[in-house]
Amino acid sequence: MNDTTAALKRSVGRYGVWSVGLRAEDPEGRGDRAEAAAELESLGFGAVWLGGNSAARHAAPLIEATSRLVVGTSIQSIWEHEAPAAAAGYAELEVAHPGRFVLGLGVSHGPAVKGYSRPYSTMVGYLDELDRAGMPAHGRVLAALGPKMLELSRDRAAGAIPYLVTPEHTAKARETLGEGPLLAPEFKVVLDPDPSSARATARAYLSFYLGLPNYTQNFLRLGFTEDDIADGGSDRLIDAVFAWGDEDTIHRRITAFHEAGADHVALQLVTDAPTDTLPREGWRRLAALLA
Repeated sequence: MNDTTAALKRSVGRYGVWSVGLRAEDPEGRGDRAEAAAELESLGFGAVWLGGNSAARHAAPLIEATSRLVVGTSIQSIWEHEAPAAAAGYAELEVAHPGRFVLGLGVSHGPAVKGYSRPYSTMVGYLDELDRAGMPAHGRVLAALGPKMLELSRDRAAGAIPYLVTPEHTAKARETLGEGPLLAPEFKVVLDPDPSSARATARAYLSFYLGLPNYTQNFLRLGFTEDDIADGGSDRLIDAVFAWGDEDTIHRRITAFHEAGADHVALQLVTDAPTDTLPREGWRRLAALLA
């Protein structure tokens, strides 16, 4: 493990928050987002990961509003952001706030990108462009699910930020990455002990992702079946990719990722509210159960 990657692991800590709301751009909400980021830092979270097609400009206000919080994109689509501009955005934040910004990159999904083809080769070419622009590999991480992209995360980046995965995937990812690179999976949490309502909330949220082949193919690689993926997802699938239940159960489910080899877990609170809201009371509850 190089010194820079080791420092990144220390900076992000064991837990972070994944949020679409913190990525929002409306000027009226800028103060609320900054205040929320500062509170997350005070609650002990080491990082926030900005959902959606995010970039350095979304991270900058949150970094400026905090003193040590690491902010990462999760993810920046390589189809929608030119590599030289991405490298320049990273460089600007690195000069102003060393070690506080991580460029999380992903290949997005075929249904969402016009002209989508050869995602792995396109990612390799994108990384080549970042190298030519002078961006260090230790400043970027990849949203890797399959073996080839995980190997690329090991060889050309600081590590991997897999989304919508299980501890079993984390164990396989750690085996591929080795001990050095950062492994920071995202994991969804529903703060609801009732099986019926918790699964209903989770299923409504998961439905979008079940239309994206990258995720469904990964579920099949993990041993789920076509029946698990059909009709909004089986209880077996829901219970594997969401934590719900009482506080002890949720804590145990999160800990399973660390036991499987994760350095850091990016926790996404899933509620019935719009995805761009800031569930600050829920984040407080989450921090308390992790303490």
